[in-house]
Parts: sequence; structure tokens; C-alpha cells
Amino acid sequence: MTTLVWAGGLLRAEDDPIVAAGDHGWTVGDGVFETLEVKGGRAFALRRHLKRLAYSAARMGMAEIDEDAVREAVGEVLAAGTGLRRLRITVSSGTGPAPLKRGGGPHTIVVTASDSAPPTSCHAVRVPWRRNERSAIAGVKTTSYAENVVIMEFARSRGADEAILANTHGHLCEGATSNILIERGGEILTPPLASGCLPGITRGLALEWGAEEGIPIRAAAPGELEMSVLDEVVAGDAFAAVTSSTRRIQPLASLDRTTLEHGPLLARLSAVFEARAGLDADPGPRQPKQPL
Repeated sequence: MTTLVWAGGLLRAEDDPIVAAGDHGWTVGDGVFETLEVKGGRAFALRRHLKRLAYSAARMGMAEIDEDAVREAVGEVLAAGTGLRRLRITVSSGTGPAPLKRGGGPHTIVVTASDSAPPTSCHAVRVPWRRNERSAIAGVKTTSYAENVVIMEFARSRGADEAILANTHGHLCEGATSNILIERGGEILTPPLASGCLPGITRGLALEWGAEEGIPIRAAAPGELEMSVLDEVVAGDAFAAVTSSTRRIQPLASLDRTTLEHGPLLARLSAVFEARAGLDADPGPRQPKQPL
């Protein structure tokens, strides 16, 4: 696998030291990040990802991120490689004088890209842990990712590559690295942001593009999707798919080691997404008319 690295204003070797020992991104996970799909040498939905990066930084109480610097770094990385498929932007609050006290210095910005292939299927399991929808970082794409590492190790130990979580109320929330869509009763539902899920870029585009193409799709009302809806999926009475920047819209191939069928509405939504993404590699941010 080829990996390109940009840090400190320069393209660097993959094994170059690039982070100071006291950097808060390293010591306490005080940072934010975005993962983007790269196709044809372009980062898909870059404007939306940068908007969410800024939102995450604001929620973390970090200083405003220099978007121009990030764009320049992304451009240099993409220009330096061929066959790239995945890009990550990581921004920490920089070096701090103490573990829980930020300094006044600049952010640490690191951009990496690789040619690693995206996952071609999704095998998921339910896990015993829950997302805290009242957490200070609920819905924030932060580098404080140890919880997800533990969850994903649990999933892998059971032959899966994704984990599905409830929130503290027992409502369906999200995957460890994805959002989730449920097809039942002739419509597609996704947990609302109030559930504590991440405001996924692919999730948002699926809601917008699907509705524009006449597909019955919406964010569920708070509490409408109980975790027990996954029992319906296992029984074949409903269908499920996950969404993320690398998976796009990907049906669940299995849940808790039970092979699943693909939902017809979800298949139609996936086709719409692929067609629309092929026409516009950088769809602009949307101003929601209602909570999503």
C-alpha cells in the first residue's frame, strides 16, 4: 500500500517524525479529522467535509481551522500521487502546556492519502456498548477514537467488519464507523441526529438525493427506531445498509452472522447516489429545511 503524507507545510516520507511529544492530538486525542473518498484524483465532497471539520473543531472549543491551508495540503497530496482512493485530514489543537490545558500555538495539520481499496461488503454485529447522545463530543468526528477501537476489535473477533450501536435509550444509533439506513414499510429511515449519531456526509447526501429522486426516505423521529428493528432485519422483514465516505451506500451482507437479503429501495438509493456522485464530485453544503 502506498501512503503519502503532508505535514508542517511539506510532503514527507511515511516514517518521518511529524508530531511533537506534547501535541494534544497525541497526548489526549484533542483533535478532529475527516476521511474522504478519492476518485479520479479528486476528493469527493471536499466542501462538505471541510464544513464538518470546522463544525467539529468549534464543538471541541478549538481555534478556527485555516481552511485555505487545509485545501492547499489536500491539493499537494493529490497532485503527488496516482491511484489514490482514500484521504484523511487530521487537525489537532497543537502543543499544550499541560494534558488538559491548551496552548496558544498553531494547529497541527496532517493530510495523508493512500491507495488502499475500500471495503466491498459489510458484515456487522451488534455490540453491548452504547453511544452517549448527551456526551460533550456526541456527533463530533474527533481523534478521541479509543472507544471505537475497542468496539471494532470486538466486532473483528466475531468475524465482522462493522459494529452497530444503540444509544443510552436503547434506540438505534449508528455503526462504529458508519451511519445506518433501515428499509421497512415501503420507506427508508435513518436515525436522527438527536440519537447521538455522526452527521455523516454520505448520510446527508443520501437523504437529499434520495428525496429529490422520489425515493421515500427520511430521518426517523427520536425513538422511532428501536434497536429491536435489527431483529426484523435478521428475520428478513426489513433491510439495512450502512453509509460512509469509503463504503458509500453498502447493504449489510450479514448481521450477527446471519446472511441478509438486499432491500429494493436501498438498491435504488445506491444507484441514485452513484449516478449523482458521478455528475458532481463536490456537492455544496446544504442548508437543512428540517432536522436531519
